[in-house]
Parts: sequence; C-alpha cells; structure tokens
Amino acid sequence: MDPEIWSKLPSELLEYILSILPLKTFLNLRSTCKHFKSLVFCPSFISKHSSDSPFSSFLLLSHPHCYSHFPLYDSILGTWRNLALPFSFLPPCASQFNLLSSSNGLFCFSLPNSFSFLVCNVFGKSARVIQFPFFPFAFELLSLVSTPDGYKIFMLCSKFSSSYAFVYDSKVHSWRRYDGFQPLLIDNFHQEGAYFNGSLHFTTPEPFSVVCFDLENGKWETLNIEMPGELTFVRLVSDTDEGKLYLVGGIGRNGISRSMRLWELGNGGNWEEMERLPELMCRKFMSVCYHNYEHVYCFWHQGMICVCCHTWPEILYYKVSRRTWHWIPKCPSLPDKWSCGFRWFSFVPELYALA
Repeated sequence: MDPEIWSKLPSELLEYILSILPLKTFLNLRSTCKHFKSLVFCPSFISKHSSDSPFSSFLLLSHPHCYSHFPLYDSILGTWRNLALPFSFLPPCASQFNLLSSSNGLFCFSLPNSFSFLVCNVFGKSARVIQFPFFPFAFELLSLVSTPDGYKIFMLCSKFSSSYAFVYDSKVHSWRRYDGFQPLLIDNFHQEGAYFNGSLHFTTPEPFSVVCFDLENGKWETLNIEMPGELTFVRLVSDTDEGKLYLVGGIGRNGISRSMRLWELGNGGNWEEMERLPELMCRKFMSVCYHNYEHVYCFWHQGMICVCCHTWPEILYYKVSRRTWHWIPKCPSLPDKWSCGFRWFSFVPELYALA
C-alpha cells in the first residue's frame, strides 16, 4: 500500500483493521510501531479485538507429562491448534511450575522450588511472584477470581487444628486469613469455587448443600436452597457475565448415577431443571469416570458448561445458547498411554489484565 495513503487512514479505521487480525499476528506487529505497541494497553481496543478475533478463546489442557507445553483447543474454530504459549519472560524461579487456575487471561501457577505462587499474563507479558503465607503451606480448592480492579486468590489450608481460608488481594499485595468451613466442603480437589454475586460458592458432601464465602468480608453462609432429590454428585458452575449459577448433578441411588441433569438457580432461589444429558452420552460419561465422581469437575467457558473427568482426555460440554450437548475429541498429539492427570482450563486472552 502507498505509505501516503496508509498514513492518512483515520485512526478508528486503522484500529478496526488491526482488531480483526489474528492475535499472534498483532503481537508480532508491536515492535514495528509505537502506536501499535500502545494499543496493547488500550482497553477499548483489546475489548474489540477479543470479540472479533478468531484467536480469542481456548480450552487449555494441562498434564504432568506435557510440562510447560499446553495443548490448546480453539473453541471458536472447533479445532486443536499448534500454538506455543510464550513463557520465556517468566522469572528464573519459574523453571518448574504447576498450573492451578485461570481467570480473565491470567494463569495461577504453583512454584514448588520457591514455595510461592506465580500469577502471569502470557500475552501481556506481566508476572508476579507471590510468596506462600508460611511454610510448609498445604492448600486446597484454590480459585483465582478476576475483579474489576485486579484479582483475588482463594484457598483453604488445614495445617491447623481447624481449617482456615486465605485470600490474596492484588490491590494491596497481601494475604488475609479467615475462618474456614466445617465440615470439609467437597471431596473433589479439582473443582474450583463458582464466583457468583461477589462470593465463591461450593457444595458440601452428602447431605448436599451450597455454601458461599464472601470475598470482601470473609464471611461464610449456608444458602437456604432445596437441593434436587436422589443426587449422587453435584458441581457448581457460574456465568459471571450474565450473573447466573448452574448446578450439574448425577441422579441415581446407592451412589450409582443413572442420569445427569443441569439446573439453573432461578430468581426465586430454587433450582430449575434445564436439560438432561442424552442417554447414550450419559452411558459414555459414567463409564469414563467409573462412577468415581471425585474425578469429575466443571467450569464455564464462553457460553459452554464444561464437564470433565481427571481420568479422561475428552470434554463433555453443554452449549447454553443452543441447548445441546457435545464432546470435544481427544487431542491428536496425546499418547494413548496417558490415562489420568487431565486438567482443563478456560483461557480467553486479555492483553490488559495485569498480574
């Protein structure tokens, strides 16, 4: 293109053209122009890019045998992608890391060699090392939650005679300790809390109930919600954009699920059944987890309720807008001998999310 014509192009039109480029291509252009580089920190541009770009939404697979390499499934194009995430900018202490949680383009890793956590934005190239509150620090149910002005990290610690909740706040860069919840919340340590109305929501073991932890004041509350009958397992999923809370559960007797159903929390505070998993898909899922429901965990991803099993390399998901169930196939690069340790995460790049 003629440089004179290009230089006279209105800035709004130029930014629109850049916003529809693939994310990887745009990142490569940052070094060619100061204005292009400044767009990385412009929320309005990044918001436009995130909504228009076909490279903006992934399901990320973590497995102990694919250390520092995470297979990515493009949930917009419906295909596996051979994209390497850029980790070269991480500090030297991050030579070994375990992925624990993700939210709003941020990842939270544990760094076992330095007794700390690492929160980073791999595309924005920002990172922060957060020291454990003390050592040794045994934690569970870690949940990374994005807030309008930063993020918080929640976890439970049972080192003491009674459990405590710890919350890290990125605004003040410090930990706070609160009372834990007795009895233990759940027998599944792969499941994160569901963020809804300013609180993290969890389910208790049988008899099933829902409890929530207010991230602002550190108070626990048991919700007065009647649970569906004949539940064999329950998981919570939240859509933070629409402000909705969902319940995924198995229905059966004597610990054996005969069906799996999905409920939404209605305005009246009751669980309203939305859908049932088709019989053939239900049979496959139950055979996958062998009725060991502690391996089952769920999360929200771009209009999808994802139901996963720690021992299976595929994802079962429910497309809310279409009210349909689907399977995401196994990643072609995974060896057949890998039989457990599969952890899935929602990954939606947000260049302006700062660690």
